[in-house]
Amino acid sequence: MQTVLLVILTILLIAALVGLFFLYRKLQDLNKPKEGDQNMFMLLQQQMQDLNKTMDQKMSDTHKAMGETQQAINKTIQTQFAQSSKIITDITEKLTSLDKTNQQVINFSEQLSNLEKVLKSQKQRGNLGEAGLQLVLENMMPPGSFELQYQFPDGDTVDALIITKDGTIPVDAKFSLDNYERLVHEEDEKVREKLETEFKNDLKKRIDETAKYIKPKEGTLDFAFMFIPSEAIYYDLLVNEVGAVKVNTRNLVDYAFNERKVVIVSPTTFAAYLQTVLQGLRAFKIEEGAKQIRKNVEMLGKHINAYEEYMKKMGVSMSTTVNHYNTAYKELGKIDKDVVRITEGERTIEPEILDKPQLKDS
Repeated sequence: MQTVLLVILTILLIAALVGLFFLYRKLQDLNKPKEGDQNMFMLLQQQMQDLNKTMDQKMSDTHKAMGETQQAINKTIQTQFAQSSKIITDITEKLTSLDKTNQQVINFSEQLSNLEKVLKSQKQRGNLGEAGLQLVLENMMPPGSFELQYQFPDGDTVDALIITKDGTIPVDAKFSLDNYERLVHEEDEKVREKLETEFKNDLKKRIDETAKYIKPKEGTLDFAFMFIPSEAIYYDLLVNEVGAVKVNTRNLVDYAFNERKVVIVSPTTFAAYLQTVLQGLRAFKIEEGAKQIRKNVEMLGKHINAYEEYMKKMGVSMSTTVNHYNTAYKELGKIDKDVVRITEGERTIEPEILDKPQLKDS
């Protein structure tokens, strides 16, 4: 904008100078100017001076306006630059935060991938189930009330064994996921029926495997826990559904409990069962404590009876001592009488007879 104003003013100035130049040449061509022309020249000269003053004033005003405009433009540019810098800083911070978030998402994805790998491995799934069982037991039960990876004398190893006053309770962790996932995601009706059969057979097999740890001859109670570390699978067993698929699993639950004496539990229900076991353990401790108190009271009674015998013996001994004392004092009185008789004096000793201690039969 400033450049355009300068160009316009320059053009106007050049045009004025050209006009003055032509007027000056015309005046030079006249050999003898007339008086009217002289006046006209003077008027023209005066107008030229006024024009110069006007041009100078305009140039000054224009320069001032351009300076103010430039200052305003500079201020606006500085403000815009500051705002742009702030926006760039905010964007940079958000990009940095977004980068961190993306990294967290990547890490979470990697963890999910690792978990998926774990869940796809039959052995690792078993380890996961055992870890879940161990976590529940360690958080719920006091030390010494259970054993992990307990081996029976016949060589069978159960994942955990709960110790109670009436016997031990075997607990085995089962994590049947392969057929379960295939059944949940299958859409074909015929394939689904086949998978349903495989799922039920697999679950029945797991129930039978848990039942083999019921060994009353080796101190176990007549039932066992089958721990399923998945609340979803456990819930599906109860409602006879696997995902959106209707599956008759109620017969399997009845089969497990009524025929095989296996109680199927999830982490939540297992914790509830353990509360009952804990109540039994507390009652057992109270009972044992009461027995110990009774035993100690009986021992105290024996000590009291023995002390009573000692006191009786001491009473008899004290009675004998009193008899000896009284007899000796009487003899001393006789001696005193003899002395009085010989000396014709007065008696100086009066025997003090003690009463015998009386023993009261209780």
